[in-house]
Amino acid sequence: MRKISAVLARSGAMLLGSTILCTSGTALAQQANSGNDDDIVVTASKREENLQDVPMAISAIGTERLDELQVKEFQDVVKFLPSVTIQTAAPGFAQVYFRGVASGENANHSASLPTVGTYLDEMPVTTIQGALDIHAYDLARVEALAGPQGTLYGASSMAGTIKLVTNRPDTSGTYGEIGAEINSVAHGDFGGVAEGFVNAALSDRAALRLVAWYRHDGGYIDNIPGSRTYPTSGITQDNAALVEKNYNDADTYGARLALGIELDDDWTIRPTIMSQIQKTHGSYAQERSGAVTRSLQTVQYNPESSTDKWLQAALTIEGKIGSWDATVTGGHLRRKTDVESDYSDYAYFYDALYGSGASFYDNNGDLVSPNQYILGIDRYKKSFFEARIASPADARVRFIGGVFWQRQAHNIEQHYVVDDIADSIQVPGTVDNIWLTKQLRVDRDYAAFGELSFDITDKLTLTGGGRVYKFDNSLVGFFGYNNPGFSSNPVYACQGPAVVAGSPCTNLDKRTKDTDFIHKLNLTYKFTPDALVYATWSRGYRPGGINRRGSLPPYGSDTLDNYEFGWKTSWGPVRFNGAVYQEDWNNIQLSFLGLNGLSEIRNAGIARIRGIELDLGYRQNGFSINAGMSYNDAEIRRDFCRIANAAFDCTTAGNSLLAPAGTGLPVTPKFKGNVVTRYEFPVGDLGGHVQFAVNHIGKRRSDLRTFENELKGTLKSYTTVDFSIGVKAESWKAELFATNLFDSRGIINTGVQCLETTCGDPDGISSTGGVFYDTPIKPRLIGLKVSKEF
Repeated sequence: MRKISAVLARSGAMLLGSTILCTSGTALAQQANSGNDDDIVVTASKREENLQDVPMAISAIGTERLDELQVKEFQDVVKFLPSVTIQTAAPGFAQVYFRGVASGENANHSASLPTVGTYLDEMPVTTIQGALDIHAYDLARVEALAGPQGTLYGASSMAGTIKLVTNRPDTSGTYGEIGAEINSVAHGDFGGVAEGFVNAALSDRAALRLVAWYRHDGGYIDNIPGSRTYPTSGITQDNAALVEKNYNDADTYGARLALGIELDDDWTIRPTIMSQIQKTHGSYAQERSGAVTRSLQTVQYNPESSTDKWLQAALTIEGKIGSWDATVTGGHLRRKTDVESDYSDYAYFYDALYGSGASFYDNNGDLVSPNQYILGIDRYKKSFFEARIASPADARVRFIGGVFWQRQAHNIEQHYVVDDIADSIQVPGTVDNIWLTKQLRVDRDYAAFGELSFDITDKLTLTGGGRVYKFDNSLVGFFGYNNPGFSSNPVYACQGPAVVAGSPCTNLDKRTKDTDFIHKLNLTYKFTPDALVYATWSRGYRPGGINRRGSLPPYGSDTLDNYEFGWKTSWGPVRFNGAVYQEDWNNIQLSFLGLNGLSEIRNAGIARIRGIELDLGYRQNGFSINAGMSYNDAEIRRDFCRIANAAFDCTTAGNSLLAPAGTGLPVTPKFKGNVVTRYEFPVGDLGGHVQFAVNHIGKRRSDLRTFENELKGTLKSYTTVDFSIGVKAESWKAELFATNLFDSRGIINTGVQCLETTCGDPDGISSTGGVFYDTPIKPRLIGLKVSKEF
């Protein structure tokens, strides 16, 4: 209850503000489909087409259904996308995967780009830390494009693409909506949501759309009392000042302003600006030591928090050049994340194993506590431009093509702090930094792309596509200890004066670039307007990058070849879609923590994924049922050795076997499925509904490497049930809902603060064993929400 009054006060303020913004006039419904996803118009092929007419595996969830499924954030929508898996340790830092294409990446700032591209309308918004955690309100739809999308979407759409499409300004009238929600999470605190939008028709050719939201998520992880004694110094540390119940709460607020102007009958201009701030406190993981799991509890010795701020501005111009469509679009994204992280496990286990506590002393030479914590500041700048043209959609020969440019810069700043250490062992120019990372990473992409479709007959269509691309990626700056001082390791030696502001010198300056081509072939046969089959051979890629450890060369691109057969059919109220596929993943960018906790990335092998996806829907007389499932058999096809080089094998000295051929890829379960049933019925003059949703996630490896997976443990399968009941009038609705009704303890991620072979404590130096952090799904959430249209 400690924050409920603040939530209600803030919610009330937003509702009042939204009401003032909503001008009087005819009350119109917001842009939405009627909940029937069969009728959704998607832009997966960068043309507007009905979902059932696009010959590729697409899941799409429209405005109204997003609301029905209680979708508020990225994690909520993923559970209803059978081909997609999510891995996250906290809000704002999620990694998503399609069809099992995951190797257990640690998402380090200097490591590989994601395998899945994320788009906000026309703009790619994928950053190295993962997808933006956008509050899901006033979205026209979410599109999940499974399989390589490289020809049209390029880099980091190797395994698939997720598109978040916002509702456009509407010139048909002035209308709006306000909504509020109050909720309570089991074993935790209260939360709430306030959100609203107004669509104002400025003229018959111009409209403005303003959207705003605020959400408070109550905490449910307790930081419980604990203490530890560092062996070398005998100094005892406790966390009394940080003990707190439900301390992992979060606040998310933001707004979007979009303008639509029809310059004439052919040309439209749409500028948009969107911003969000998300503040979290505490840890979202429960602690596991040895065989003991502290359910929804942890013992943290240093403050943990994050503030994620981002601003995105974009401009899209659409028009006609003769009978051809032309689109010119560009945008800029700025993001800043400030993170506090506990790192005391690292300090404790390295002291217990190697006596590292003897290296931490003050200016008097007296030992100090080796307790460490991390203060991270990451700044991102991302700009893009795309221009494309498309021939008439009803022509027998159709073409779409264009050019693309993107530049993303990541200013990396991480302070590893040990309080009160001597000046001689702290990194120059810092306060108590035992280690500093201050680097500038720049990833550049250039491409020309096109797809050509030819109707061989009125039922048979052949499509070919390609993309010529160039990437040019660099990493410059400083990382390491004070040298001379704490370490004599030459990897930290200065090579020149500081290039990146805030660094003492430069000991890292690397660059890698390459040019290549990828392709796509598709053959589609339409038996009837409601039934088609297709076969696709496509390729996706992920650019190469830099290994910051001096002894390691840059890593190259990896590619994914997709061989897919699919079908889309509708028979009156029944929809049945599916796809079977094999994906060959070559030159996999495998990343893991090496010595000194530095990420190492190697093109270390090949993998094969064989799978099937099914989507079944039925809708009639107020009753609907939708079921989706995926099965993926994903495994590596070559031994994974510590040194990835064809000239070596896993029997060479120093090149141990990390995982044998046939090992399953981590993170993604073999089976994932969901069923949603809904019945709508009259209640007097109102419309009522009741809805059930069941989601199942199968067991998953936590790590590709055999020994580390045994330490961390296999993630168990889990099932969740959601329920809602509500009523709806012409201009208002109310709903009572529960997510994770039976309070499942499903785990979506597990990790340690340092090397698994150290903090995982395989040598048994601690009486309780290693310390692992398991991120559970949110416990049962019960809520009441109401909304009013104007």
